[in-house]
Amino acid sequence: MKLSPHLHLAMPRKPKAAGGFTLTEIMVVASLFSLVVIGLISSHLFGIRMFNITGTKLSASRAARATLNHVRDEIRSSKILTIGNGGSGGFTNIAASLPRQGNALQVCPTTDTNVWVRYYLDTANQTLMRKVSGTNSVETIASYITNRLVFQAEDFRGTVLTNDQNSRVVRMTLEIFQWEYPAAQVGLGGYYDYYRLQTKITRRAIE
Repeated sequence: MKLSPHLHLAMPRKPKAAGGFTLTEIMVVASLFSLVVIGLISSHLFGIRMFNITGTKLSASRAARATLNHVRDEIRSSKILTIGNGGSGGFTNIAASLPRQGNALQVCPTTDTNVWVRYYLDTANQTLMRKVSGTNSVETIASYITNRLVFQAEDFRGTVLTNDQNSRVVRMTLEIFQWEYPAAQVGLGGYYDYYRLQTKITRRAIE
């Protein structure tokens, strides 16, 4: 019996091996994933820091507006106001012919000089305080104040006055270094948030 030359015996085939990742591919994917994770963590930490910084600024702005509004309302409705130096225990007027600037402001709502509201800078605690005549209690208006001259009297051109003319304008300046949310350590070499708040106020009824 002759076999046909075109007839071949069927040989069994080996099954194909399952596909997989090479070590190089795994390392590349792991590197890319690590970069994504690091980016997400960095963005989250940056967001927390910006939230803290913004919170400090908003808190300071809110406290500043409340402080300035409080002083402004009492000055505008006052009958007598005097800029000088003092504290909770007393008040001293600026001597004649000297610039009307100091750490304290005394406001009289009526013509009775025994009834007054005094704002003064407590340099020991770096706080702006408020005291009302006839009481022993004092109220803290602002904290972290670093400038010594808070109040000064000016004319309409901004020149510091040396007299107590009725049309004077009271300039109030607060320079604040606040470290509630420092960017680095607190203390020598640390970073602080700096604010400079300033307003000009005059009485409504000028006689």
